[in-house]
Amino acid sequence: MTDTPGIVITGGSGKMGQMLINTVLASDKCRLVGVVDRAGHEWIGQDVGTAMGGQPVGVTVTDDALEAFAKAQAVIDFTAPAATVAFAELAAQARAVHVIGTTGLTDDDLAAINAAARHAVVVRAGNMSLGVNLLVKLTQKVAAALDEDFDIEVIEAHHHHKVDAPSGTALMLGEAAAEGRGVDLKDVRDSGRDGITGARKRGDIGFSAIRGGDIVGEHDVMFAAAGERIVLRHLATDRAIFARGALKAALWGQDKGPGEYDMMDVLGL
Repeated sequence: MTDTPGIVITGGSGKMGQMLINTVLASDKCRLVGVVDRAGHEWIGQDVGTAMGGQPVGVTVTDDALEAFAKAQAVIDFTAPAATVAFAELAAQARAVHVIGTTGLTDDDLAAINAAARHAVVVRAGNMSLGVNLLVKLTQKVAAALDEDFDIEVIEAHHHHKVDAPSGTALMLGEAAAEGRGVDLKDVRDSGRDGITGARKRGDIGFSAIRGGDIVGEHDVMFAAAGERIVLRHLATDRAIFARGALKAALWGQDKGPGEYDMMDVLGL
């Protein structure tokens, strides 16, 4: 087992962090070698298995990311933008594959991550699932086939704890639609409608966000014209799909050269 890649999970106490930990522990293709959480968290210093309410697994939760990354071949990171930017630099120092599922990243954050990718492999995606990435590809193809007589709307729904909107996946879908039409999403994005907004502008790509309950993730791309609509849909019912995709990315990146990749690269789409 010692010749399999060692994986560190950041934000281990979160729902996604725990899902990632369990996914790595269940795999025979890698080893869990570290779990990082924020300073002061009650899990710090505990065996992560015990902290999650189970049996010890021999990995102690730490707030020292640099020490944890130094013994890893990959870091899987679904945290927050500021933390992810800091982790990108540390993962690059350790020459560890950095798999990023964090959303809500700004242009400055992306620039910092891109700089880190000059020294190590970064795999970043707004969504790690196979189904969603197929939906992205389909969205691009349908948008390329239809003209602006078809209005494009991206509608997404998530649980009430999600802090950013539109979701990273919704933005991936919007970017794919814009690419299919040969335009820049920044020039045609229409989101946050409220009040007297006026008629919809031809060619815009609209976004709507729903937040409620424990919705894992639902995404629709609607192409609406006079008399007809085409709706592409993906429903996620289990966060495990994201964890499995992230682990696939971490393993895929082991023999790749420095650079920034996405799940399309991982899946060969």
